[in-house]
Amino acid sequence: MSTLLEKTAKDISYRPVGQFEESRFEKIHNVIFEDSNEASIQVAQEIADLIRKKHATGQHCVLGLATGSSPIKVYEELVRMHKEEGLSFSNVITFNLDEYLPMDKANMQSYYYFMHEHLFNHIDIPAENINIPDGKISQDEVVDYCLAYEQKIKDNGGLDFQLLGIGRTGHIGFNEPGSHYNSGTRIITLDHITRVDAAPSFLGIDNVPRKAITMGIATVRSAKRIVLLGWGNNKASIIKETIEGEISSHVPATYLQEHDNVTFVLDVGAGSELTRNKTPWLVGSCEWTDELTAKAIVWLCSKTNKSILSLTDKDYNDNGMSDLLSLEDSYDLNIKMFNKLQHSITGWPGGKPNADDSSRPERAEPARKRIIIFSPHPDDDVISMGGTFDRLIEQGHDVHVAYQTSGNIAVSDIEALKFAEIAQTITPSVESKHLIEAIQNKEENSFDPLEVRSLKGAIRRSESYAATRYLGLKDSNVHFLNLPFYETGTIKKNNLSNADIDIMVDLINEIKPHQIYAAGDLADPHGTHKVCLDALFESINRLKPEPFMKDCWVWLYRGAWHEWDINEIEMAVPMSPDQVLKKRHAIFCHQSQKDGVMFQGNDSREFWMRAEERNKNTAGLYNALGLADYAAIEAFVRYKFD
Repeated sequence: MSTLLEKTAKDISYRPVGQFEESRFEKIHNVIFEDSNEASIQVAQEIADLIRKKHATGQHCVLGLATGSSPIKVYEELVRMHKEEGLSFSNVITFNLDEYLPMDKANMQSYYYFMHEHLFNHIDIPAENINIPDGKISQDEVVDYCLAYEQKIKDNGGLDFQLLGIGRTGHIGFNEPGSHYNSGTRIITLDHITRVDAAPSFLGIDNVPRKAITMGIATVRSAKRIVLLGWGNNKASIIKETIEGEISSHVPATYLQEHDNVTFVLDVGAGSELTRNKTPWLVGSCEWTDELTAKAIVWLCSKTNKSILSLTDKDYNDNGMSDLLSLEDSYDLNIKMFNKLQHSITGWPGGKPNADDSSRPERAEPARKRIIIFSPHPDDDVISMGGTFDRLIEQGHDVHVAYQTSGNIAVSDIEALKFAEIAQTITPSVESKHLIEAIQNKEENSFDPLEVRSLKGAIRRSESYAATRYLGLKDSNVHFLNLPFYETGTIKKNNLSNADIDIMVDLINEIKPHQIYAAGDLADPHGTHKVCLDALFESINRLKPEPFMKDCWVWLYRGAWHEWDINEIEMAVPMSPDQVLKKRHAIFCHQSQKDGVMFQGNDSREFWMRAEERNKNTAGLYNALGLADYAAIEAFVRYKFD
């Protein structure tokens, strides 16, 4: 396996995704992988090679380590290499970037806890070689403590390798906007966006500490080698600004532009906004595939503020697309793109019976289809595709909805206590009394006991029934899968197992669907959508030999955070104003997720507000491109499996 090690960033050979390895716009060496797992394995391999090289020469290997979701797979692979390949960490000294303040080591939200859970408890590193900032340091001791932390790094020869993630503010470590180029280890006040992003782990922003202790920019820059990990579309904007923008204290990660041995390791989503990927025609000559042509035309309409059929040769030539015009004139390009989008629009998501389906997104036959809507959480179905859900039922299809997880961790203690007290009022019982006591006596950031998790799951189950009944779906067509990977009682979930896949396979095999709808939103801030999608893909792989799978089409919807790009959409389902209102009421059935939802990501609005604005914006974009004017549109992309 090729690695990133023993070369400067300028010399490294990779397997990049896309047409251009780098462009004139980019000021930091970066590599884009198809997925974060493959990328993480290569980074872990580089670290392992460095450890072995240092061990062979009798030297310590000094690693700067990061926390958060980005490096988890790197740590998993290092643990695997320790257990299966004999990789020893006996010569390793580690320094972690940061820690919340105040924060007890035993708290499950502490970075001390995180590092031991994901790495240190599973390898042979000497305890005295582990250095993590102390989250309980007192105010009068902090200056001396920070200076001593810096000195200890220097006394050990400096950082050989620094692993980084990046926050949406552009922070590295907890060096928030405004951090100085020469800053050292210190206390810092966390940016509001950083606290919002951490809120899911703390079960609400009110529980997130306001301060932290962090290595400084100068400390990070002193490392001999730096690798920054970036995963997902929600990091794409700040990655572009860091790699292509000017050096600025407003985006602390841009300071890395002046390091001579740094690599950003990205997945496709995180690298999607880089100029070479977003608008490659501005970088150099392109291989004009149908997909790239569609992307370019939609971009050109936005750039010129014109509809598709209004674009001229001059518009193409003035915006870096002269080579596209050499292949086909603007009139033909415009007509083809207009027809592509027009043919994606349908009021019959299950196919229109007895109609010519040659230019429709779905098949006409069978007229009545068996359909499964997979919903990662108990409200994703109505939030993301409530209008389409309603349309499928109204048009007489055999619709089933399958809630993949219980969603219990998203129910607040206040909401659970309300239900427990109602139960005790109606029918007093020892069980209800114990539930009330368990909730009232729960310590901050502690695990819910099983009976409280069961109550929270029951709350979400009853809300799901309320929504599906409102849409007219029979209770017998509602399935609660409660996939085991989710049922840990904490934000951290288990890896997918055969037990999860077996549950999915059994349901698909039982219903033998003609259509499957699933969440394709990988920017979900707590990752459940991705795991649920992986579970579906693995289930499909196992079921592919079954004859019914030849007639099964899979449509992917996006969640509350992002929509498909217009050029990607293959089925656009319009909604009338009445359907928009009906969808809103279905979302309202999920009352525990209203007014202060825990997992709101980077948007403080409620889910129904975000869903309506997104659907309205999609319709507006279609209209701006010259298509019909609708109140709202839900969008889907077809997943094609071999």
